[in-house]
Amino acid sequence: MGSSYSRSYSPNCGVNKNGNENRGTISRTESSSQYVESVVCKANDLKENEMKVFDIGEEGKVLLVKQKGEFSAVGTKCTHYGAPLVSGALGDGRVRCPWHGACFNLKTGDIEDFPGFDSLPCYQVTVTEKGEVKVRAKINDLKSNKRTKEMGMASPCDESTVVIVGGGPSGATCAETLRSGGFKGRITIVAKENYLPYDRIKVSKMGTVTDIEKLQVRSQEYYQEANIDIIKGVEATKLDTEGKLVHLSNGTKLRYSAVYLATGCKPRVPDIPGIDLRNIFTVRNFEDSVNIIQSIGAEKDKDVVVLGLSFIGLEAAASCVQAAKSMTVVGKDSEPLGQVFGPEIGGSLRRLFEEKNVKFHFGTTIARCNGEGGAIKSVELANGTTLPADVLILGVGTTYYTDFLKESGVEMRPNGAVVVTDRLETSVKNVYAGGDIAHAPVYAQGGEPMSIGHVGLAQYHGQVAGLNIMKKETPLKTVPYFWTMLFGKSIRFAGCGKPASTQIEGDVEALKFVMFFFDKSDKVIAVASCMRDPVVSQFAELLFQGRSLYKKDLKDDPFAWTKVVY
Repeated sequence: MGSSYSRSYSPNCGVNKNGNENRGTISRTESSSQYVESVVCKANDLKENEMKVFDIGEEGKVLLVKQKGEFSAVGTKCTHYGAPLVSGALGDGRVRCPWHGACFNLKTGDIEDFPGFDSLPCYQVTVTEKGEVKVRAKINDLKSNKRTKEMGMASPCDESTVVIVGGGPSGATCAETLRSGGFKGRITIVAKENYLPYDRIKVSKMGTVTDIEKLQVRSQEYYQEANIDIIKGVEATKLDTEGKLVHLSNGTKLRYSAVYLATGCKPRVPDIPGIDLRNIFTVRNFEDSVNIIQSIGAEKDKDVVVLGLSFIGLEAAASCVQAAKSMTVVGKDSEPLGQVFGPEIGGSLRRLFEEKNVKFHFGTTIARCNGEGGAIKSVELANGTTLPADVLILGVGTTYYTDFLKESGVEMRPNGAVVVTDRLETSVKNVYAGGDIAHAPVYAQGGEPMSIGHVGLAQYHGQVAGLNIMKKETPLKTVPYFWTMLFGKSIRFAGCGKPASTQIEGDVEALKFVMFFFDKSDKVIAVASCMRDPVVSQFAELLFQGRSLYKKDLKDDPFAWTKVVY
């Protein structure tokens, strides 16, 4: 799988002494694979710490990077959703996606931070004596722009077993990390849903029903070839750490050498009268999304109410409003995302939604659901207002799928989050936990433990857990990165912590801004942006490098720091 060339070369390595004879583009077949080789530029066409995209003959494009006097060539687009990496943030030996923060190693193309599953193809680079930069690439890699890591082989002689409880992105990443990293024992994923691991991000953003196969991150054949067993439609009911057994809802027990817990969150359902009526939905999995879309239908004859002014509720409202007769969002805040961005930006978001025919009721909540024939027909708000509601979508937070751990001896916080070390090991040896349920040290916050629910961090946890299960000691070192897309407006956020003050640069009314969040010492602990890429990725890379930014650094030029993030 992928390119047989996975390293980049310095200008002084592999110099072609017959550069004049080989100048131009050459396509040929070697080892049953077709390659193209072409001079893409002159060595002085790139400055130090510069990235540019070049054509390689007529076969495709490569991203060429010059850093520390060496050239590297990799794929041009992020393997997650196809963002142009030339517009991303260049770090020390890696490039970070401008949209969602995934990171790729410039020497190997390997994905080092997430979201996404595939790595970049990495191409051979040589510099001739005339200073011509020549790139050699497999044509198939240029077309696909992605590379799947080679999976190692399982061995029947290796009796070690890793059980992964949770079939989401975190569990899937852990399994891939184990097998590609040389683990030869048995790997079993226990998945509560009846599907292979899929792109859960799209659940709250689906406007039409999509085949689950289009969302799945890998095929059944992939897992079979990698000798990764997936038990679908089953959940863990008990963890016996004394006997090293995972008890399942189908009555079976799985013995483990090590176990990775990545069960994620379940949506919170408010305890109000009528909440059990039909056509009331949470937004967590694929079936939730399909049920919502089918219940709203295509006739534009359904009144829809959304409870919740945070990301999930707003994404659901934005994706469904065109199919609804009416769309109303209800919440206790004074503006959408007001708790995150404050009233000024929240007000601009509200006007954006109102222009798209979404109505709001602020400072209140739903007190009662009224039904007819067993299905919801209206909701009564705490302020006395009654709204028609043929469909109610709930987006009011989550709790943890960790009840099965209560008698396991694994240390948990009162809210059900699992306490882990910076290697993601719990209080019980060989029991690891990650993703939403992990109360884990956060590198960007000086190691302060937090529970953060987002797919990028969950995948990173899966990678780190897999490495540590194999005893490849790897501490957590990442920066929380969030994003959403609302009516075409891309919002990014990197960092974490409770801010003491903020500073906004840009046009809030036009939703084109950067927002800095400061702690009590005026240190920047987070940066958010709307339509101002790649500043959030640049800040994430700055934090990853262990550097700090303060309010005083923004005084003369708020973005001077972005010019030295590498």
